Amino acid sequence: MSAVTDAVQIAVPSNPFSQSIRDSLVVAKRNLIRMSRIPEMVIFGLIQPIMFVVLFSYVFGGSMMIGGSTSPTDYRNFLMAGIFAQTVTFATAGAGAGIADDMHKGLIDRFRSLPMARGAVLTGRTLADLVQTALTLLVLAIVALLVGWRVGSDSDTNAGKVLGAFGLLLLAGYAFTWIGALIGLSVRTPEAATSGGLIWLFPVTFISNAFVDSSNMTPWLRHIADWNPFSATVQACRVLFGNPGQSKPDAWPMQHSIWASVIYSVLITLIFRTLAVRKYRSATA
Repeated sequence: MSAVTDAVQIAVPSNPFSQSIRDSLVVAKRNLIRMSRIPEMVIFGLIQPIMFVVLFSYVFGGSMMIGGSTSPTDYRNFLMAGIFAQTVTFATAGAGAGIADDMHKGLIDRFRSLPMARGAVLTGRTLADLVQTALTLLVLAIVALLVGWRVGSDSDTNAGKVLGAFGLLLLAGYAFTWIGALIGLSVRTPEAATSGGLIWLFPVTFISNAFVDSSNMTPWLRHIADWNPFSATVQACRVLFGNPGQSKPDAWPMQHSIWASVIYSVLITLIFRTLAVRKYRSATA
């Protein structure tokens, strides 16, 4: 009897929270190793945002009026927060495709048969995607500096605020990755996950203040852009980078963009993580 009891005690973890963290890190490590063995995944993920930086900087620079000026330098400083935010949100499509691929190959069913914490597979996957997103942001920031982007030179801008801006970007990217996880669990093929992950991202990123001053939009479109969670992160990054560049609308998320960015990201994470974990329990390949 004692042997059976000991076996049961070994099988049942004493601390579910620590087990969840441990299992999530194991899955994250598995996904990072997989990414390192398929370098083209990382390379292609870097090429697209670099193309956006170069094309928007040199094609639209000098044509867009920012703060009453058409200076290419002013637009470049205005633009980069939007490009950074677009990059972290577009990682959603990759996350969804990766989970859909695991579903298609039957790996999710195998993981569910193991004594793992519920949600660890999805958490591990999103953490691995977060590491890849951080690497992409680092490379993108270097490219931005090479094309002329600069943080504000006033006394209010410092290294802590710049790091805080990148922290907000990673938080927003992590939140949107959970939307990708839900999409990946809801479709049958990785191709469908990629398409489903991009369709809704284009209106979210372009009906915003990322590439143009929202004050130049028609009133009904401006209200959508000002209350867009994506716009809050962009505006917060501009403030922290010292590159405001546009008039500050009266909408609460624009007036309190840093808090709005954090609140939006936390809410999106809580809502879509809950939905994704619930879907994970019942999804079939």
